[in-house]
Amino acid sequence: METKFFDYKFTFSLESGTSLPGFRLAYTTRGTLNEDRSNVVWVCHALTGSADVIDWWDGMVGPGKFYDPAQYFIVCVNVLGSCYGSTGPLSIHPTTGQPFYHEFPQVTIHDIVKALDLLRQELEIEQIYTCIGGSLGGQQALEWSIQQPELIQNLILIATNAVMSPWGIAFNEAQRMAISADPTWLENREDAGRAGMKAARAVAMLSYRNYDTYGFTQALDNNEQLDHYKASSYQQYQGEKLANRFNAYTYWVLTKVMDSHNVGRNRGSITLALEQVRSRTLAVGIKSDILFPPVEQKTLARHIPDARYEEIDSLYGHDGFLIETKPLTQIIRRWMEERSLVLKSRF
Repeated sequence: METKFFDYKFTFSLESGTSLPGFRLAYTTRGTLNEDRSNVVWVCHALTGSADVIDWWDGMVGPGKFYDPAQYFIVCVNVLGSCYGSTGPLSIHPTTGQPFYHEFPQVTIHDIVKALDLLRQELEIEQIYTCIGGSLGGQQALEWSIQQPELIQNLILIATNAVMSPWGIAFNEAQRMAISADPTWLENREDAGRAGMKAARAVAMLSYRNYDTYGFTQALDNNEQLDHYKASSYQQYQGEKLANRFNAYTYWVLTKVMDSHNVGRNRGSITLALEQVRSRTLAVGIKSDILFPPVEQKTLARHIPDARYEEIDSLYGHDGFLIETKPLTQIIRRWMEERSLVLKSRF
């Protein structure tokens, strides 16, 4: 799938009071817009995701899957600050001619959604049939539904929240401490903090999974073992895997994005903000998720008007939203079929 690019060539003001001298968003589209442009499915990706939604969510999106390009026009955009084609810390600053590196300004979910909406306008999309996202992707989808209450018909929020918890911020800070402990981190070079990011990813995996996940997937080989444990090699593998496709600058920026997520900021309260959502909303929790526990999705469902809460019982914790695509598909299909029945009953 060919990646497309949207270039915004004007100063882009950020929530922090700083600005970017324009930006680029990398995005993909799959499928064809129908005649009345009513079949748009906009997928928002999580922390280390890209615009290639089939690459990281092939259980949900693709030919023969629930979100089939034969039926829907599917849009996925690499977020501002990321490293998969959109403007981020390794992008060239037009004034200096050098990468931003550590000078990349702070961005928030609010800023990311403002950028997404500029692309939406460029694509001449007036309404989004379904906006769906998990984790950081769910934070984007929720913020968008508050900024533009009439834009999204169906809103699906998976393993996400209205405000980043102190627990989640602490996990992210531990990861950034690992990056900053790398002696190369303060150097202006593309691979700065690479070893620290490996350690950061190992920390993150503990929050993405849980005690039972490791007990099942990384069990001891035998009772006589003294070293070379599966759990150890797994942590090393995950760190190396991410380091081969990501960079520490982006990891730092996007964990800060998550930390600052709070839909109640400048809106009176979180409750008042959630009450502004007009989309038909499904909030999905994962029973074993310790990073975004189900209480957070239940809060969304309680305060968003007429929202529904559903739960997946998964071994895989927070990562369940990427892995448990069969039960997730069943939940979404049932919820969407209920909508169809209600609409039919009106005629």
